[in-house]
Amino acid sequence: MTDSTLILGQTLAFDGNPFAEGPRAARHNVRGGVLLRDGRIAQVGDGAELRASNPQATVIDHGQSLISAGFVDAHAHYPQTAIIASWGKRLIDWLNSYTFPEEARFADPDHAADIAGRYLDLLLAHGTTTVASYCTIHSTSVDAFFSAAQARWMRAAAGKTCMDRNAPDNLRDTAQSAYDDSKMLLNRWHGVDRLSYVITPRFSPTSTPGQLSALGMLWAEHPDCLMQTHLSEQLDEIEWVKSLYPQSRDYLDTYEAHGLLGARGLYGHAIHLAPRERERLIETGAALIHCPTSNTFIGSGLFDMAGLVGQGARVGLATDTGGGSSFSMLRSMAAAYEIGQLRGNALHPAQLWWLATAGSAQAMHMGDMIGNLLPGAEADLTVIDLASTPAIAQRAARADDLWEALFPTIMMGDDRAIAATYVAGRPVPRTNG
Repeated sequence: MTDSTLILGQTLAFDGNPFAEGPRAARHNVRGGVLLRDGRIAQVGDGAELRASNPQATVIDHGQSLISAGFVDAHAHYPQTAIIASWGKRLIDWLNSYTFPEEARFADPDHAADIAGRYLDLLLAHGTTTVASYCTIHSTSVDAFFSAAQARWMRAAAGKTCMDRNAPDNLRDTAQSAYDDSKMLLNRWHGVDRLSYVITPRFSPTSTPGQLSALGMLWAEHPDCLMQTHLSEQLDEIEWVKSLYPQSRDYLDTYEAHGLLGARGLYGHAIHLAPRERERLIETGAALIHCPTSNTFIGSGLFDMAGLVGQGARVGLATDTGGGSSFSMLRSMAAAYEIGQLRGNALHPAQLWWLATAGSAQAMHMGDMIGNLLPGAEADLTVIDLASTPAIAQRAARADDLWEALFPTIMMGDDRAIAATYVAGRPVPRTNG
């Protein structure tokens, strides 16, 4: 008989989308259990019943801690790990002062491997089990990231960042080399174990029309791949795009005209969208990735969650490391709540948690595999201590329901709130700190 593990604790899953159905879309069991077998979730239900019907299972009891699907970070830059929380002004200043000098170091395979391992270990310590990351222009950076993710059995998505203008000479490729290198890396890694290649033009200002067309061609040849880029993050960036692409109707059109608009596209930020852009993104089913800590840290603006979701947009949540100021999806949830408040829309804890799990998984077209406690899904879990600090504990003690108990952790929690993390059914060893 196949070995199985029964994880006991409170459980939180989703039967629907809380943006459409409210908190009733969530399924909470105070004495729940999750049965794991062969790296997947075999059953979810009442803990005592699962224990009685699976007497052979190894039992791990997390008490009153909350068992959830692992967090899914839909937009990040792992090469920026070492420069997170660097003082800066605007986006372009930050890129030139910190990002580009650091990314140049990733030509060194040893440096790339060191940062990749460090980054993924930080994610796991914060309860994040899946990420979509930008690499650098160097193939070594992609190999290092996927090798590190593979060694940790993680589901991960990433791609070579392509830039052939408006970047330092040592960080530029060409239209042809971007296509060739991306195709080579795609053939090497896409679909291997739990890895997915993502076609990755950084953004229109750092790519010529020729490079965008080459990457659009690659995407057409491999339509099962995701494509990730940046869109309408800051107003001065938008003006820069207009000067570089005077023939384009808007920022989105710089991608659309070159075959880089589609349902499997992940468009980071998407704050300052024109009406046509909103309509086309929703019409095509593309995903908009909200990066709230980055948006406040770099002063970009306030994402219109209520308006976009109300129009039917697909939205995911992300840290945007290292423009974002934290590796924690808890902090991203808190910042999303704060930005919603500034726009007059108080996001419910169910909506925030859904964004960080099932919502981001669906944005990445992985909702059938990760992001929810569902039989048959991959067993990536995070276990949340709802009393991880004295401040959180004293507030949660007054809670009348799950959401009052969980919200203090969303607003004040960090890696101390992560009681355990499971990847493909395997507990991740805890590290000091």
